[in-house]
Amino acid sequence: MHPLLLKLGSVPIHTYGVLVALGFLGGLLLNRQLARRSGIDPDQMVDLSFWGMLVGFVGARLLFVLTRLGEFANDPLGIFRVWEGGFVFWGGPIGVFFFCLWYLRKLRLPFWKIADIGVCGLVVGHILGRFGCVAAGCCHGKPTGTDFGIRFYTGLVEPQLRGVLLHPVQLYEAGALTVLLAGLLWVFRRKTVDGQVFLTYATVYPVLRSVLEEFRGDSIRGFVIDGLLSTSQFVSLLVFLAALTALVVRVRRAEASR
Repeated sequence: MHPLLLKLGSVPIHTYGVLVALGFLGGLLLNRQLARRSGIDPDQMVDLSFWGMLVGFVGARLLFVLTRLGEFANDPLGIFRVWEGGFVFWGGPIGVFFFCLWYLRKLRLPFWKIADIGVCGLVVGHILGRFGCVAAGCCHGKPTGTDFGIRFYTGLVEPQLRGVLLHPVQLYEAGALTVLLAGLLWVFRRKTVDGQVFLTYATVYPVLRSVLEEFRGDSIRGFVIDGLLSTSQFVSLLVFLAALTALVVRVRRAEASR
């Protein structure tokens, strides 16, 4: 855990922010490469990635706020104190999905083809973002109850869990996402219909996330049913059902047309 990377004079440079920026840059470079391979203007992909990052940031914060309306009703300005933490990941991709529906229709660009490209860049950013979570101490796990684990001491950790050996769930997720990215790139090279890569992600990641949520120990992520069903697990279920249905329909239509 190393939340502060360095200080430039009196200006702190946080490790989390640096890793998120590197994740965005890495995802952007991958998006450009895949765009060229797909016959999409790389510059248009860069523009879309930039706006998608902003929309994703707002969406992840908004979903967190919606899960804690009571708290923010008493402290409306707290909505804007993002440096204190408080994001629900699924708010980002869902917000970007609907933004892209509008943006790509406006520019008359192929939605599903670009979604296949963009989701690969998203996973790159997500992987490095999880390493940032390790550095910051957020999104931490439950106690392992063994000699295995990682200790956190920052204010982003539940007070009773500071200094306790916890599941490095952030690293679990980074590893799972790395395997998922390799799988998505494999599907990208062999897909039979546009949208297959994006919808594969949207069926596989919800399962991974739901399993990993069982190892999480941070209550700040929010619950639909306290202690039983987290916000991310609930959204994952909805996304999984919608994506699986869409994937089956698109593949069957492609097979029928051939």
